[in-house]
Amino acid sequence: MEAKKGYKAISKHLLISPTKLRRVANEVRNKPYVEAISILENLPHKGAKFLRKTIQSAASNALYQNKQLDEEMLYVKELQINEGPRLRRVWPRSHGKRDLLLKRMSHISVVVEEIARMGE
Repeated sequence: MEAKKGYKAISKHLLISPTKLRRVANEVRNKPYVEAISILENLPHKGAKFLRKTIQSAASNALYQNKQLDEEMLYVKELQINEGPRLRRVWPRSHGKRDLLLKRMSHISVVVEEIARMGE
């Protein structure tokens, strides 16, 4: 089995729903790194902050591991939003009853790669 190429960063247990995060992630998938960061900085969503930090971490990993790389040479190769655990909270209701509130968590996995290897 061939090793996966690219530079990876993972963020886990983020207190935001995966569906809300995927809506923002679809805007920056397969975009150049500099363009993706500028898009995320201008979006008002809570998920944009989480995604920006994770993508910047993947780019920092790439620049640390390969000193010949530059930020303009990177693009977002892979961006996965997975569902994490759920926090169960109780809402009290009348007559001694209750409703459950599920607070959903997300996991983000980002792989950045050199633009020269984009076709591979």
